[in-house]
Amino acid sequence: MKIIQVAGRSNSGKTTFIRKLVPELKKIGSVGVIKHLGDHEYHLEDEKDTTHFFNAGADITTGIDAKKTVSVIDSTELDDTLRFYADKGIGFAIIEGYKKRSFAKIVIGNLEIDRCVLSNPTTDDVIQSLHLFDDFK
Repeated sequence: MKIIQVAGRSNSGKTTFIRKLVPELKKIGSVGVIKHLGDHEYHLEDEKDTTHFFNAGADITTGIDAKKTVSVIDSTELDDTLRFYADKGIGFAIIEGYKKRSFAKIVIGNLEIDRCVLSNPTTDDVIQSLHLFDDFK
């Protein structure tokens, strides 16, 4: 699984870039996206069964409707999520944020950072440069 990390300052266009990159990567393999929420805590809906199960201590709680499956995993470790993606056969894991991790990075905006392999690229630039990104092991 290739790890494509996207870093940049707040409101630099990271999410917009990822939204354009996902369909291009989907043409050649499966894609998963991990967003570092930082200070923004994700809230589970109050009084829903899946929230009750998670709060009761379930390691993974999953809800399935007619269009999607949503899971909440009791872990905040990036490597646990990457391992989960790899076990599911995901070909490309896009990470938004976690800029202190040592993966090869795409930088959006004007951020100086270690292991920047592409700065403000087009999606075509990324597709042509996939060999520059790390493989998850």
